[in-house]
Amino acid sequence: MHTLYDSDTYSVTHMLANATDTDLANDATGKKTAKKPAAPTLARHGFEIVDKRNNKEVYLDGSWAELFQLHISAWQQNTPSQEEVEDTLEQYAELAQNPVIVH
Repeated sequence: MHTLYDSDTYSVTHMLANATDTDLANDATGKKTAKKPAAPTLARHGFEIVDKRNNKEVYLDGSWAELFQLHISAWQQNTPSQEEVEDTLEQYAELAQNPVIVH
């Protein structure tokens, strides 16, 4: 999990589902192999966008995450102003339906 952006109005976190060494086991030759999970699991890479003004969040995965990744790549090449970033995040925040709940 990596926080990519944090302002007074928005927060963007990149969620990664990467395998770690604890997810690997040694086979008979001593070589690392993936453990078979007890139940099927899905790797869910994506982005969480929190609209702090409205206390709502949206999780982007699949094609939505790919589209958002294109924005991030463009931002890395052409450094945008904070206003440009916030305008883009506002468009995605319109999808937000889930209230932010702190545990």
